[in-house]
Amino acid sequence: MYELTANALQTVLTNQNILFTEVPMYSCNNSIVYREGSGLVSLRGLTSCQCRARFRVSFGGNIAIPEGGTVGPISIAIAVNGESIATTTATVTPAAAEEFNNVSTDVFIDVPAGCCSQISVKNISTETIDVQNANLIVERVA
Repeated sequence: MYELTANALQTVLTNQNILFTEVPMYSCNNSIVYREGSGLVSLRGLTSCQCRARFRVSFGGNIAIPEGGTVGPISIAIAVNGESIATTTATVTPAAAEEFNNVSTDVFIDVPAGCCSQISVKNISTETIDVQNANLIVERVA
């Protein structure tokens, strides 16, 4: 299991990944590979007798429209290999710029034996967003 965090305020452009700067908790598991400061986590389908490895990916954090931004809906989503998973979309509509709202989402991801996938959390809004107190938990469950 990996827990990745980014407590400091960061500005995330449209279609870019949230970056995680701290690794407060991890277990020695070769199925999950992460480089500190990156927005990508690699999941490896390392299995001895199963046809796939299953992971649970959970994200929670605060998002807002940056100062000077246009008020409207903003969204994040978990992505696999750069493609957003529609069912993980978390959308809020702040009443004003710099008004933070908490979002969370999670999903199970299957990685076939011998394959790899990269996951991230993307800004899928039509404008730049601010993100603070981001937390990503990735755990192998089967």
